[in-house]
Amino acid sequence: MDKLKKVLSGQDEHDDDINILQAANEASRLGWGTRVKGFIACFVLGVVCSVLGACMLWLPRIGLVLFVVFYTLGNFASLTSTMFLMGPLKQVKKMCEKTRALASAIMLTCFALTLCAAFWWKNNGLALLFCILQFLAFAWYGLSYIPFARDAVIKMFSMCLK
Repeated sequence: MDKLKKVLSGQDEHDDDINILQAANEASRLGWGTRVKGFIACFVLGVVCSVLGACMLWLPRIGLVLFVVFYTLGNFASLTSTMFLMGPLKQVKKMCEKTRALASAIMLTCFALTLCAAFWWKNNGLALLFCILQFLAFAWYGLSYIPFARDAVIKMFSMCLK
C-alpha cells in the first residue's frame, strides 16, 4: 500500500542502495501457515537428500561423489528451511551472532570445500572429511539454538576424557 501511495504522489524513487537480503526479506511476507508448510517441505527435502546421499555411497565408482552432492544439498536445504520461519534477513543475522558465527562460517566453508573436493580436486578422502566436518559444524550450529546445550556437550566430553 505504501508503494502505491508513493507512486500516486510522484515520490516513486528507485532505491538502488537496497541490498539483496533486504529485497529477499521484503519478498518474504508470507502468512504463518505458508511459512510452516515451506519449512516442512524444505526440511523434508533436506532429509530426503541426505538419506538418498547415504544410499548412493555404496554405488561403485561414482557413489562417493553422489553422496557428497546429495549430502551437501540436504544440509543446505535443512539450513535454509529455517528461513521460512524467521525470514532470510533474520536468519543471516542470527547466523552472524557471536555464538554462531564460527560454526556458521565453518559449516558454509565445508559446504563449498566438500563440493570442490568432489568435483575440482577429485579427492574422495578429502570430500568425506569435509562431509564429517559439515556434520559436526551443523550439529554445533544447531545446538546454539538450545539454551545451555553446548555447555552440556562440552561438560560431557570433558567428563569422558577424564
